[in-house]
Amino acid sequence: MTADPITTNESGAANRPYREVTDAHGRVYRVGETDRDILGHSRKIMIYLPWIAMMAISVFEYAYGSAEDTLSSAHGWTQSNTFWILSIWVFFQAGIAFPAGWMREKGILTARRAMFIGSVLCVIGFLALSHLSNVWLAIVGFGVIGGVGAGLVYATCINMVGKWFPERRGARTGFVNGGFAYGSLPFIFIFNYAFDTGNYHRVLDLIGCYILVVVFGCAFFFKDPPQNWWPADIDPLTYGGNDKSATTLAKNPPAVKQFTPKEAIRTGMLPLMWLSIVLTAGVSIFGISFQVDFAKDVGFGPLVAASSMGIMAVINGIGRAVVGWLSDLWGRKLTLVFVILILGLAQFGVIWAGHLRSEWLFLFFAFLSGFGGGAFYPMFAALTPDYFGENFNATNYGLVYSGKLVSGLFGGGLGSMVVAAWGYNGAYALAGGISMVAAAIALLLRQPGRGDRELTKAPQPQPAA
Repeated sequence: MTADPITTNESGAANRPYREVTDAHGRVYRVGETDRDILGHSRKIMIYLPWIAMMAISVFEYAYGSAEDTLSSAHGWTQSNTFWILSIWVFFQAGIAFPAGWMREKGILTARRAMFIGSVLCVIGFLALSHLSNVWLAIVGFGVIGGVGAGLVYATCINMVGKWFPERRGARTGFVNGGFAYGSLPFIFIFNYAFDTGNYHRVLDLIGCYILVVVFGCAFFFKDPPQNWWPADIDPLTYGGNDKSATTLAKNPPAVKQFTPKEAIRTGMLPLMWLSIVLTAGVSIFGISFQVDFAKDVGFGPLVAASSMGIMAVINGIGRAVVGWLSDLWGRKLTLVFVILILGLAQFGVIWAGHLRSEWLFLFFAFLSGFGGGAFYPMFAALTPDYFGENFNATNYGLVYSGKLVSGLFGGGLGSMVVAAWGYNGAYALAGGISMVAAAIALLLRQPGRGDRELTKAPQPQPAA
């Protein structure tokens, strides 16, 4: 099928003729248009801008634990209050992904508008954390409004990468996702060394303004590709293209069709992914929330406590990029199971390091915990379009990622109750066991509609629909 004659799109770039081809499973691919035809420039910008925006919002989750003592002193909150504020933030940050994805795919909300709205809500969240001492108002301001804002930015950035890089999404999704962790590193040290009850208003207000400026600026260039778009230089029927793309597609073949959310749920794979992310994200959030406090409880100094969280944030982010690259070589499922097992083993290692009072061993297992505690996110983000296609990815991934809203409750708030009842050793042991269950669930995942034998066959061309 050939499109209309060349026209000009909203960015001023030429709309080139395209054709639609159908593979043996009936999936349609729109080929012929390059990224420059659609955007007016390379699609690489849809890696770097989402990455920058993700680094900006990372302070919400990964630096919050380092600010808790000062926030408690300044506002008169208990430790439980501060943990529940974060838990509510996680709930809404994850919960907005599905409705935001649905609105984007219905044309109600563009990617650019989602980013604009998210940036404004983010600054409101930090202003609330700075100026509202009433814990319920802080929950509404930071937890609900800030959570929705950060969730809009997060979901939009992740889905943007998946749509623009359908043939090699693992490494790129991991790279962008990594910014959500190591972008918090400067703020972790600020909160540990230059944040007190005398300056907390100024620091939090400036952080909110920083997020607003960065995210708002990135949003101007956000644009989705057309539905079914496929890179012009890669044949979707034979996986012909450069060697790297061919290898990636052999290990992670495209979805056999574009699954709607209802169809994806009926396969049984989306519910399994949701359950696995509930358990894994809960363990990750628990580590983020309690690692600094556990280090201080064991008797390690503030430098070790801050460094352990800094290491966790950096390795958490770098690990996301590394496993994204590995998944292009090994396959997503194998890489996901590997990552979850590492996360579980790290929880038991933290207990061992605390028992020995070994600072270096503690930092090593903080390294492993950081690696496992973030690397599973890009795996789920890449597996979702691999299994269910790109056209409904914003909604389908929103459903999968919504598992994190449950995780936030037992990883932070309920986690604090377990610590109070069982101590840190009991809580970390429980977290390690939960990770092992999540790894077992991940082993059950398989691509819907494609048998093991079919994975070795190249699809045969069919007439265009």
